[in-house]
Amino acid sequence: MKILVTGAKGFIGKNLIIELKNRKYEEVYEYDIDSDISNLDDYTKKCDFVYHLAGINRPQNEEEFMEGNCGFTTKLLDLLKVNNNNAPILITSSIQAELDNHYGKSKKAGEEVLFKYSKVTGSKALVYRLPNVFGKWCRPNYNSAIATFCYNISNNLEIKVNDPNVIMNLVYIDDVIDEFINALNGNENRLNQFCVVPVTYTVALGKIVDLIYSYRESRKNLSIPNMSDEFSKKLYSTYLSYLPGNKFSYPLKMNIDQRGSFTEFIRTSDRGQVSINISKPGITKGNHWHNTKNEKFLVVSGKGLIQFRKVGSDEIINYHVSGDMLEVVDIPTGYTHNIVNEGDTDMVTVMWANEAFNPEKPDTFYMEV
Repeated sequence: MKILVTGAKGFIGKNLIIELKNRKYEEVYEYDIDSDISNLDDYTKKCDFVYHLAGINRPQNEEEFMEGNCGFTTKLLDLLKVNNNNAPILITSSIQAELDNHYGKSKKAGEEVLFKYSKVTGSKALVYRLPNVFGKWCRPNYNSAIATFCYNISNNLEIKVNDPNVIMNLVYIDDVIDEFINALNGNENRLNQFCVVPVTYTVALGKIVDLIYSYRESRKNLSIPNMSDEFSKKLYSTYLSYLPGNKFSYPLKMNIDQRGSFTEFIRTSDRGQVSINISKPGITKGNHWHNTKNEKFLVVSGKGLIQFRKVGSDEIINYHVSGDMLEVVDIPTGYTHNIVNEGDTDMVTVMWANEAFNPEKPDTFYMEV
């Protein structure tokens, strides 16, 4: 299938083209504002499907809205008609097409031109009135509040929120692209004459800002966003894509002594804590037990011995562990336990506890195995 994409270098166009190629659509004709118009004539002769994503949303003057959003659509359709190409056409309109402003009027005019063309030629028309789209590669400080907030907050720049109670209607770029490719295969979602992205979010602006700030703070408090909430998960992915290249990493506090080190990696409110324990050769750590706190140990480098003794019993249970054969060892409650480095090199253990450490309620009692 030969696919034409106008607005190929834009936010949606870039994401769409890359995903089309990921899915093995090899013949994709890319057209953008700096392309030669003769290329568009050639593409409209050969294409089997058109994604018309090009448009104007920040012109020098208001008259450019109509020229960019309706005029270019007319030019595209005229070329298809001259070339006797009745390929299906998907265009990105906007929910602002329902509003009485220059941008909205220009988008609605573009819709009407396509619907009229469809009636005359029989070409399939797929019109998506998109709300705010967010995700990776959207240009910050342009026309996307989320892109701007993610960029500015990740770069420690100020943001301006006039009214935190404003409700935003949002769609995520990956959901948009999935729907657009479904439409390519004739499986679009429709609502009357328009097509829709089925996964949408309605969120207050203030909540969005609070979430983005919490993502920045998560590096300090070692928290993880709520990944069971689809919007938070997608917003966090978006935020990370705006990190400056020199800020991908962040340091952790290593608690170092003569035995090795212990470093907290991740702390969550509902899924526990992950830490990295490094033991020097011959060192024994632990010799304590818990009432409710339970753990999982995974030695990923070196070799050692994990010992258990049930409180009140004399029987010792031994587990030999090694980074050469990854094996998780559960640490049950009511068993005093330790971990011994039996090798000649540092032993590295990934440790998970079912709750983040609370110094006011450590639930940890010293007792040698």
